[in-house]
Amino acid sequence: MREEDCIDLLRMAGCSAGVIAHCRAVRDLALTYASDPLIDRGLVEVGALLHDIGRGVTHDIRHAEVGGEICRSFGLDEAVIAIVERHIGAGLTADECSLLSLLPRDCMPRTAEEKIVAHADNLVKGTRVITLDERLLHAIALPRRQRRRIYRLGLEVELFR
Repeated sequence: MREEDCIDLLRMAGCSAGVIAHCRAVRDLALTYASDPLIDRGLVEVGALLHDIGRGVTHDIRHAEVGGEICRSFGLDEAVIAIVERHIGAGLTADECSLLSLLPRDCMPRTAEEKIVAHADNLVKGTRVITLDERLLHAIALPRRQRRRIYRLGLEVELFR
């Protein structure tokens, strides 16, 4: 899928110019981690561009779940849908989803592509790339377990760079 196709989908889903700019910034950063030949660069690019498609409907925690539903309605590949649904922080367990009034399903990033997009999203605030330390400062209100998960994901994905 071409970038223009992804941008068209974001617009059809109601995403603002700011959300689209953020998605492009996440894509640009994510691709810096996708140089290993075992990583599907095309999947990373499409997943990063569409990761916040649910923000056309809501800007709360439900945007990942809503984004997955939007992607399904567009007939997108399950690998892209998984990136969209699993990009929050460093993922959410089924129990955490349930506590947040989301569908009680495992939303932990599993594949390298899912992890790369989640990490890149963690490091892009608006369109500005921040450090992992800055991200952790922004996440200070999160439970320690989730902050630790963000840190570990960062350490793991930074090995790809």
